[in-house]
Amino acid sequence: MKNLWLAFALLLPGLGLQAQSDTLKYRVGLRDKAVTEYSLDRPEEFLSRKAIERRARQHLSIDSTDLPVCKQYVDELRRQGVRIVLTGKWENFVTVSCNDTAVAARIAALPFVRSVEPVWKAPKNALRDTTERRDSLVNRPAIHPDSIYGTAFAQLAMSRGDKLHEAGFRGQGMTIAVIDAGYHNVDSIAAMRNIRILGTRDFVEPGSDIYSKGSHGMAVLSCMAMNAPEVMTGTAPEASYWLLRSEDERSEQPVEQDYWAVAVEFADSVGVDVLNTSLGYYVYDDASLNLRLRDLDGRHELMSRQASHIADKGMVLVCSAGNAGMEPWKKITTPGDAENVLTVGAIDKRGVLAPFSSIGNTQDGRVKPDVVAVGLGADVMRTDGNQGHANGTSFASPIMCGMVACLWQACPDLTAKELIELVRSVGDRASWPDNIYGYGVPDLWKVYEFHSAR
Repeated sequence: MKNLWLAFALLLPGLGLQAQSDTLKYRVGLRDKAVTEYSLDRPEEFLSRKAIERRARQHLSIDSTDLPVCKQYVDELRRQGVRIVLTGKWENFVTVSCNDTAVAARIAALPFVRSVEPVWKAPKNALRDTTERRDSLVNRPAIHPDSIYGTAFAQLAMSRGDKLHEAGFRGQGMTIAVIDAGYHNVDSIAAMRNIRILGTRDFVEPGSDIYSKGSHGMAVLSCMAMNAPEVMTGTAPEASYWLLRSEDERSEQPVEQDYWAVAVEFADSVGVDVLNTSLGYYVYDDASLNLRLRDLDGRHELMSRQASHIADKGMVLVCSAGNAGMEPWKKITTPGDAENVLTVGAIDKRGVLAPFSSIGNTQDGRVKPDVVAVGLGADVMRTDGNQGHANGTSFASPIMCGMVACLWQACPDLTAKELIELVRSVGDRASWPDNIYGYGVPDLWKVYEFHSAR
């Protein structure tokens, strides 16, 4: 996530580190689920009621990807002397940790193992003891008595999200998962007290205080969840939110894709409708693992394969395109190359492309980004409790995500894939999409008008 940045100065807290006894992590791909104890005829044993109902409502089948990873395989991996970090059922993998490279070769020889990939090596500072510190709070945001949105009205109105709000569609009944880095001070900022937070989960350091980690997720959340009239109102102020952490800011390594994949499956299990992720990867601490342009096919990276499952489970993923437009790479980042997701590029409030916004297309010829939203000079909250501005597709994505949730509230009979396609179809460049603006700025009110007139 090194290509994501904030334009205002944020005093990042010290990151507390849990002692790491293991120095290596591997992603173990499994061949099958042949010895599963579950059956597709009994989905209630491995899927939540909300997940089953969402699939049924959109006429989606429950299939083998929904089955948990086989316990017998997991137990055998454990007997090889590794610690189980997490399991991912959609892509059928287990992430393990250990200290011995020879273990990987031993595991690769097991008959049910398809692949073994190194995904994490303890960074040099892994055992450095630091103390988690909260930023100082000011909690004196500017008041704007002329508007419930504060200065954030333009980033909503550009896609006519204000019309959805006026019609009563402000995200009520919708659940949004934010998968990000940290949510610093969200629990202490006075202007954020009205946000409907259903829960939090840290997949990097389970059980840690997610509100004392980095500030990126906090600013992302504010774009859609703020519900403080005359201070700032976001694009989905009445929605409910799960705050999930998958980004480890201490290093840049592929294991973060594993954390992200499991966070997505958790979101499915708790009944999420829409997900926002303002994370993107293409370079790592180990340069030999860096992406190549030919890898942007929606299938090469775990994160992209996982993202491509999301609409098949009845949810919509909105993700940032990346901020590499002024770098040699220039292209979108994973998971923005995935199929059936909304990848969002950045413009300013005049509709002019932000120069850092990553461009497409995918290597297999699909238009990316899909749409654009304000990401240059975006209105956000800061960790001190006051308003600020930020630059990055990181903020274009949640601005769009909140409006998509409101649109789905207004048109609840749409399937996830239908919703994604309709958002593309109402872009101001839908007749001539390109690899810079994609389908352009979508007019979401137009979708509602068309849908309600049927």
